[in-house]
Amino acid sequence: MKHAFYIAWKDLKSEFRTKQMLNSMIVFTLLVMIVFSFAFNEVLGDYELITLLAPGILWISFIFTGMLGLGRSFAGEREEGCLEGLRLCPVERTSLFMGKVISSAVLIFMVELVTVPLFIILFNYTIDNLPSLTLVILLGTLGFVFVGTLLSALTVNTRTREILLPVIIFPVITPVILSSVTATSRILGGDDFASIIGELQVLIAYDIIFFIAAQLVFEYVIEE
Repeated sequence: MKHAFYIAWKDLKSEFRTKQMLNSMIVFTLLVMIVFSFAFNEVLGDYELITLLAPGILWISFIFTGMLGLGRSFAGEREEGCLEGLRLCPVERTSLFMGKVISSAVLIFMVELVTVPLFIILFNYTIDNLPSLTLVILLGTLGFVFVGTLLSALTVNTRTREILLPVIIFPVITPVILSSVTATSRILGGDDFASIIGELQVLIAYDIIFFIAAQLVFEYVIEE
């Protein structure tokens, strides 16, 4: 894990120096929230209707914004020639995977910290059970990052990686999307924590399975 943290620190330090990707992700989620707020302007005062729309709005923003970060996690390394250096480093390939997971997750979580308050402000909405919602977002985002990091490494050497990555990732993360949206809908609808136990179990199982699977196959994926 020490090597993984070094790799993550390298990525985050480089990103915070330029803020190129972080600014793009924040601007994108801001644009999505504004478009939805104008599209549903007539129902902004209808609390029940917004509650029905909120899960879809939030997770559309999370997933598509996260795609921007994941799509560049390995592409930037390849463009600068750093990927060859990472391959030559005397560390386990799983350390490279975990480093990329950590850096991508940090950026996506930072954007989500902006997205939720922005949604609350633009839609004049109140979230009562914020801890449960935070847990769902955490588990859903981790599953998305595990799969996205692996597939980003798989497509980094293809010419059409910007198009190919979304095409192959969405069928794989369907369980994450369905479980996260369902759990978010129940939380915002006022249901208690017990009502989302089934969705949380699916998310936890998904995270564990794909975390282990990614660790096993990443060494072969990263090869040319």
